[in-house]
Amino acid sequence: MSKKIVIIGAVAAGPKTACRLRRLQPEWEITMVDQDSLISYGGCGIPYYVSGDVSDESELRATSFHVVRDASFFENAKGVHVMTRTRAMAIDRKEKKVLVRNVDSGVEQHLPYDQLMLATGAKPFELPIPGAGLDGVFTIANLHKAIEIRSRISQGKVSRAVVIGGGAIGIEMAEAFTDLWGIETTLLELAPQLLPRLVDWHFAAMLQKHLQEKGVAVFTRESATELIDDGQGKVCGVKTAQRTLEADLVIMAVGVRPRSELAQAAGLEVAPWGGIKVNQRLQTSDPAIYAAGDCIAVTSLITGREIYMPLGSLANREGRIVADNMAGQPSAFKGVCGSFIMKAFERCIASTGITHEAALAEGFDADYALTSPPDRAHFFPDQAVVILQLVFDRRTRRVLGLQAFGMMNDSISARVDAAAGLIAQGGTIEDFGLLEMAYAPPFSSAIDSINAAAYVAENICDNRLRRVDLDRFLGWMEDMSSEPDWAVLDIRHPLEAAPYVEKYGANRWVALQYEQIRARHGELPAGKTFIIICNAGTRSYEVQVLLDHLGKSASLILPGGLNVISRLNVDWMLN
Repeated sequence: MSKKIVIIGAVAAGPKTACRLRRLQPEWEITMVDQDSLISYGGCGIPYYVSGDVSDESELRATSFHVVRDASFFENAKGVHVMTRTRAMAIDRKEKKVLVRNVDSGVEQHLPYDQLMLATGAKPFELPIPGAGLDGVFTIANLHKAIEIRSRISQGKVSRAVVIGGGAIGIEMAEAFTDLWGIETTLLELAPQLLPRLVDWHFAAMLQKHLQEKGVAVFTRESATELIDDGQGKVCGVKTAQRTLEADLVIMAVGVRPRSELAQAAGLEVAPWGGIKVNQRLQTSDPAIYAAGDCIAVTSLITGREIYMPLGSLANREGRIVADNMAGQPSAFKGVCGSFIMKAFERCIASTGITHEAALAEGFDADYALTSPPDRAHFFPDQAVVILQLVFDRRTRRVLGLQAFGMMNDSISARVDAAAGLIAQGGTIEDFGLLEMAYAPPFSSAIDSINAAAYVAENICDNRLRRVDLDRFLGWMEDMSSEPDWAVLDIRHPLEAAPYVEKYGANRWVALQYEQIRARHGELPAGKTFIIICNAGTRSYEVQVLLDHLGKSASLILPGGLNVISRLNVDWMLN
C-alpha cells in the first residue's frame, strides 16, 4: 500500500531519508520541503569554500559524479518531489497534515502525511550586542552567506577580520581568512580555552600556539561587547572589555541551537535546551513523526545523558535509520561517542568520548595517560610527534575518551576512529592495549601509539607510574619556591640539558643522562622529589622504576615529556 511521506528540511538528514526510502519503497509518495533555494549541500565544507580549497559553491552541492543536487535532480534522478522556498508553518497531528507557505508568493497549502520527518536543522546563535545587525557582520547560517563572504574577500573589500567564537567553525574560518587570503585575523573566545568542552586545556593550548604561529591573533576569556558602526551602517570594529579591534568583516561563530519551534508548537517533547527528543528508532513523542539531524537530542554512549552533536556525518546516518523504520525495517540509533576532528593550518586536533575535565564532573574516578610517540615508525623519514591522551575510569578501567594533536595527516583520524569504535562498546584499558592496528612503517609503529597510550594508562591505574599534572608542573616552573623540595631530573643528552642547568642551577635542574643512571644514581642529591623529564616520557618511567627499586621513590614523571611542553606557550623553553 502506498504511503505519503513528508520530510521537512532538505540539507543532510532529509535527503538521506528520502533517497534511502525511495530504494526501500519505490511506490511511496515522498515530498521534501525546504525554505531555502539551495538544498542538499555539505555545510561542513563552507569554511573550505571560503578559503578557496573548494573552488565553487556548486561542488558542495554536487554528487561524487559531479551532478548538482537541486530540486530537478531529486525529481528526475530520485523520484522525490521537492518544494523549495517553502516554509512549514504548522503541524496538525490529529489530521496528519502540514501547513506550508511559499516564501515568495505567500500561497499556503496543506500536505497530508502518513509519516512525517523533521529535519529542521540548527540556527546560529547571534550575540545580543549593539551593532549585531550592521553590514559586514555574518553568521555561518547557510550557503548564501558563505557566497557573500567569499565575494567580498575576492573583491578586495576585506583586509581585517574578527571571528567571535573559538569553536571548530570559528577556528576554520580564521584559518580560511589567513591562509589563502592573507587577511589580518583575530579570534575571540569567551571561555578560558579554545574548543571548550571538546578537548582538555593543554590540547587547546597547543592548538592556540600553532594558530598564533600562523598569524592569527587569539584572545581567550574575551568576547565582543559592541560592534562599531562606521557611520554608514557598516561594521568597522569590535569592542571587547580589554581592547578595540579594527574589522571590515565580523563572523559570529558562537554556536548553534536546534530548530525545534515547529516541534514545540505541535506539542512534541523537546529537551529544555531545545533538542527534539527521540527514541532509538528516532521517533518523536508522536510515533508517526520522526526527527533527525541537527534538531534532535542524542544520547551519549559514555554518560547516558542527552547531548547535542550537530554534525553532517551523524545526520546522514540518522537519516538512514529513519528511512529504515518508516519502511518497516527495524533499525536503532543507540547514541554517539561524540567524535570530532578538524584541521588548522598544518596541524590536526581530534577527540572522541569525553574529556578528563568532563569525566571528573560526571563523577567518574577519572584519570588520564598523556603520551607523545611518533605517528609512524621512528625510523621512517617523515615521522612526527603525535600527542595522545587516553581518559579512563580507575575503578572500572573503562576508557572514556581519547584526544589527539599532531601533523595534518592520516595518523590522528585512524587512532581516534579506532578508539570511537572501542569506546562505543565499553572498551577497557586492556582492550585498547590489545587493539589490532594495521602495521607498516609508513603508517604506524610496531607498537601502535594507541596501544602505547593504553600501556601507560595501565601503569597509572595499577599505581606503577606516578606523574605530576601539567598545570602543577608549569606553576612550579613559574615559582620554584612553591615546592622547595622539588627538582628536575633531566635524563636527556647533556647538550640538551646544559642550558637549563645553567639557567636554573644544578640544585634545581639536575642533569644525569638516561644511559648513566644505573652507574651514577648515587650522585643524586638526597631530600629531593625529582620531576623526571625526557622528550616523550618513556625513558622517564624506566628511570622511575629503577629509582623505586633502589629505594628512592620520591619521584614524579612529566607526562608526555618536553614534546608536550614545547607545544605550549611557555616562555622558559630554551631548546
